[in-house]
Amino acid sequence: MSESDIGLWAVPIAMLGGAIRVSTPFIFVSLGECITERSGRINLGLEGTLVFGAMSGYAIAYETSSAWLGVLGAAFFGALFGLFHGWICKLPKVNDIAIGIALMLLGMGLAFFFGKPYIQPVAPDLPALSFGFWSDVPQVQAALQVNVLFILGLVLAVAIAWMFKSTKIGLTIRVVGDSSDAARALGISANKVRLFSTAAGGALAGVGGAYLSLYYPGSWNEGISSGQGLMAVALVIFARWNPINCIWAALLFGAAGALGPALQSVGVSSGYYLFYAAPYVLTLLLLIATSSTTRALNGAPGELSISK
Repeated sequence: MSESDIGLWAVPIAMLGGAIRVSTPFIFVSLGECITERSGRINLGLEGTLVFGAMSGYAIAYETSSAWLGVLGAAFFGALFGLFHGWICKLPKVNDIAIGIALMLLGMGLAFFFGKPYIQPVAPDLPALSFGFWSDVPQVQAALQVNVLFILGLVLAVAIAWMFKSTKIGLTIRVVGDSSDAARALGISANKVRLFSTAAGGALAGVGGAYLSLYYPGSWNEGISSGQGLMAVALVIFARWNPINCIWAALLFGAAGALGPALQSVGVSSGYYLFYAAPYVLTLLLLIATSSTTRALNGAPGELSISK
């Protein structure tokens, strides 16, 4: 297939590339939230963690000239946000959801404040692997330009699924998420498990933010997230708290997000901005379609606020 006869194939090719690029931050944030929620806690502050991770990762990458140090720095600050969230939530009569919203605003405010000097400077990009070397069509080559973090996210999803099923750490998280009373009977500190689970979720959200600023779109600005941290919470519910399903949900959302640019590339410009709403509409419809009075919370950890 040559560039001249690619025709309408440009749409699915562009959606494939969009699914890979756009889904990567969703993969990391949703996997992090999956760990947190399986321990029995909801973290709505991941939007702030994502934005602060994007800013801190970009700043550290610029100052050190190393994109990977930027990713590590973003993970570190994300873990700090998670630890702070977990520490507050273990206090008596504290609501997870309210604290999450407060920390979301805090993270975004801190990112905007400290990130002002880094809007113009150019930081190094994260590397990508070219799986389209076999084609001479630029669209195919661009679609199959896969960032290393995307591959890492796939491996991580499998590893987390295996952890929940076959390791002591995973089983401990599940016990705490399903019943605090059962955890106490087994001598497990539910607060400690939730604290570290929330920290792990924050670290992964920070990595997702670093991907945004260091690869796609590849710059730091105050509108970089567009609500992706909050959408990841919905993706986890849609994925039924399953790490592998988080991958499919993130890819579906990424493909929907690429629909508008893909149609524009073949000359469909009518209602162009309306197509940007496709991922949000799709997610809402999927949540409605897979919900019912009998199985709406099927698979939800028993200690989650939404299941009580």
